[in-house]
Amino acid sequence: MTKKKQFTGRTKARKRAVEVLFEAQIKGRDTYEGLMELASMRSHEAVAQTPIPAYARTIVEGIAIHLDRIDSALANYSQGWDLDRMPGVDLAVLRIGVWEILYNDEVDAPIAIDEAVTLVRALSTDDSPNFVNGLLGRIADLADSLR
Repeated sequence: MTKKKQFTGRTKARKRAVEVLFEAQIKGRDTYEGLMELASMRSHEAVAQTPIPAYARTIVEGIAIHLDRIDSALANYSQGWDLDRMPGVDLAVLRIGVWEILYNDEVDAPIAIDEAVTLVRALSTDDSPNFVNGLLGRIADLADSLR
């Protein structure tokens, strides 16, 4: 019998952060102001779910604060993929991964990468796990120079 993977509270928070980031992209609100507003709104009210967990809000607000640097790192190291060509879910997960690698000292880079790959494996295309793993691996290798 195969044991089903148990999702931790942080894994669930990351998934909720993906939902908020994806919502922001769809609504054209993936800017500092738009992300901060959505993080605040989703902390107090939710459309079809419970309010987002505290760590999800921390992620979204952290991405909002560092959005330009995160997107710059993704654009520079994605090897031929413009951000607007990436699937929206992949971009949301990558933003979380880069934020955790560069700006969250509580999460080690290998954990951030593994969590990102797990998320895209569940939520995106068959090619996404390898793409996300490779891109976040390159960014993790260069993290000291990107901070």
